[in-house]
This record gives sequence, structure tokens and C-alpha cells, in this order.
Amino acid sequence: MASATTPVWFITGCSTGFGRDLARAVLARGWRAVVTARDVGRVADLAEAVGDRALALALNVTDQAQVEAAVAAAHAAFGRVDVLVNNAGYGYQASVEEGVEAEIRAQFDANVFGLFALTRAVLPGMRAQRGGRILNVTSVAGFIGFPASGYYSASKHAVEGWSDALAAETAPLGIKVTCIEPGPFRTDWAGRSLKQTPSTIPDYAETAGARLTATSEKSGTQAGDPVRAAEAMIRVAEIDNPPRHLVLGAWGYDAVTAKLKARLAEIEAWRETSLGADFPQS
Repeated sequence: MASATTPVWFITGCSTGFGRDLARAVLARGWRAVVTARDVGRVADLAEAVGDRALALALNVTDQAQVEAAVAAAHAAFGRVDVLVNNAGYGYQASVEEGVEAEIRAQFDANVFGLFALTRAVLPGMRAQRGGRILNVTSVAGFIGFPASGYYSASKHAVEGWSDALAAETAPLGIKVTCIEPGPFRTDWAGRSLKQTPSTIPDYAETAGARLTATSEKSGTQAGDPVRAAEAMIRVAEIDNPPRHLVLGAWGYDAVTAKLKARLAEIEAWRETSLGADFPQS
């Protein structure tokens, strides 16, 4: 039997990549976990290996009924959820002008609205127990809009801003929020899971077009190790004062810090114009 004192993790998108490696690391510690994927057959092995410490569920985060059923099943099996990891999602690349409406909306349904829905479903239980951790897997793209990733970046920017509000609302309740912001990692993100709309407009050949090609070519050779990323996520979930942002990987760290320094310098350079927009002080 699983110990009723071990933490309960609820992890989405466990069929591959970060979700699968995180689920393995959590279960290897003897903890309990709800492991989910659209196709439950792709996570059944995780549960079979540890018996009643894991609950494998089919979950499409864009399906409200499945979201509610999964959270209810988690509480029925384990009585609580201590750590929610919103990992499910995928990448979509296209130039902004050539983005396909259906693909854009599907991206937001999975990366944004599905994440919102699952978090809303988990929050009542966390409020009742006066504690919990929410880890939202965003991206370096949550800070930086790269060519060909406008819509993907927009989805991650949305989660970042929403997470700021969520953290402010839930901090007095003992619920803490961290955005996990990976750079390039050796997962399926740039391979099987990536959707692309090829750029056919010559004016974008050196920007969006070049990045579409480079992303596919680099798949499988990225420096980021998803197993090490999983360990970093566990560390953040265990400490009393977790960071609001956790950038993962050297490339991501360098890109984000450079972007934020440049943004602050620009804001400071325009300080007088900014302050001058107020009514004159009497």
C-alpha cells in the first residue's frame, strides 16, 4: 500500500519528455503520482511498475469533462493533490502573417486554456488543505518572441502573466506558483510534437523561414537534459520559498538575462517620457 504521508503529484503530458522523466523521478522517490496523457496506454507502464502509488489517466486538457473527472479520480485515489505540474502542450511554428487560424486556436486551447481549466479544478482542494505547489512549464519564449514562434511565444507569455496573478492570489493560502522556463532541451518538442506551417513568403526567408529550418535540424542535439530538468523541478517543489521563475539550461539563462537587462535599460532610457505622462504635480 502507498503511504498516506507521501506527497501527491499530478503531472500532465507524461507520454514523453519532461512529463515522463519527471513522473519517473517522483515515483522513484517513493512518492505518489497521477500520470496523464491523451492516450493512457502511453503512461500505463509508469503505474504498473509501482502499483498503487501511481494512477494513470487519460487526459486531454482541452476537454473540460476529462479535466474534472481526472481531478476527481486523483482525490478518490489519494485524497489530495500537493503538486500540480502543468506540462501538457506543444509547439507551433509559423511566421505571424502565415499562421493558420485553426492551428493558432488549437495551440492556445492546449497551452493556455487547458492549463487554466486544470488549475481551476485543482485549486479548491489546495485551498482546503491550505497548501500546494503549482509548476507551470512555460518556456524561454515566455520572455522572448523568436521569429517563427510568435503564436507559441504568445501562449507562453499568457501563462506567465496569468501565473503572476495566480501567485498573488494564492500566496496567502499557502499555494506557491513557479513557472519552469526551459530553453532548448532534448525532448520531442522540436521533433514529433512540433507543428509547423512552412513559410513561402520570400520576405521572411531570413527570419521565420531560417528558424523553421534550424529548429527541425537541431532536434535531438539540444544541450538540455530532461532528466536533470526533472530533478530541478523536484528541488523547487520541495523548498519553502520557491522562485517565481526557474529558467533551465545555459542557453536559456543567457538569453533571458540578456533580454531582461536590455529591457530594463530601455525603460530607464525613456524614464522622463514615462513619468511625463502623469498629470503635473501641484
